[in-house]
Amino acid sequence: MEVFEKVDNPSGYVDYRRITGKEVYRMDMEITFPGGKRVEAQYDGFTVNTDQPVAEGGSGTAPSPFDLFLASIGTCTGYYVLSFCQKNNIPTENMRLTASIQRNPGTHLVENIRIDIHVPREFPEKYKNAVVKAADACAVKRHLNTPPKIHIIVASH
Repeated sequence: MEVFEKVDNPSGYVDYRRITGKEVYRMDMEITFPGGKRVEAQYDGFTVNTDQPVAEGGSGTAPSPFDLFLASIGTCTGYYVLSFCQKNNIPTENMRLTASIQRNPGTHLVENIRIDIHVPREFPEKYKNAVVKAADACAVKRHLNTPPKIHIIVASH
């Protein structure tokens, strides 16, 4: 279980830091605008590139932020399925997951996400419910079930 410490931030909003053992570190991500409709996020030594589709005025050079949001749900679920299979010595070569979304026609917001775990015929029957339970532990899914508060402020520099 991750533990967080509440910290007063000089900019006036509440900050949380993850505590790992005795080490406390901030979970900061820097977002920049490299040009056009592209937006980048730098975090933990990685750069996550996003762009808008051509139809939306972008150049289509990277997934849109919303596509990455949906991919994060699928890949997180995939990680938990993979970990379960590895722990139980179940081969994953012929396994895959597919994710489908259903939008509300009025609001255009996603109302349902369905993730199917495709397993080969030889997948052990006794593990089918357990692999679904493992997939349900996805941290992204758990955050959606109990969403965080998002605070947006203007911070002059």
